[in-house]
Amino acid sequence: MQTALRVTFRHMDPSAAAEHRIRELIQRLEHRYDRIIGCHVVVEAPAGGQSHHGAFRVSVELDIPGGVIHASNSPIKLDAHCDAYVALRDAFEAAKRQLVDAVTIEQEDRVNTARR
Repeated sequence: MQTALRVTFRHMDPSAAAEHRIRELIQRLEHRYDRIIGCHVVVEAPAGGQSHHGAFRVSVELDIPGGVIHASNSPIKLDAHCDAYVALRDAFEAAKRQLVDAVTIEQEDRVNTARR
């Protein structure tokens, strides 16, 4: 993994298993786009600690040349996000969609610049 990674756990103890999964997910993003400079992931447990009575919130911030991508899991899927790994998956899927858009724009800008 080339990307500088920071992981923050809120309202819960740090989890080696969750951090391992985060590293796997960022590697998948790096496979798609190898110019990611940094990544900060925040995993927030439901109020009151690890509980099955609330949803995990996950935010992903990717530093890329020329900008920052902010993504998170959708609050619409509260029941599914009682599982931290589902919340991680959904947040990284949102980051991937934004990354694809950013890469597409970058490629279009290069093509337009070359045509001038």
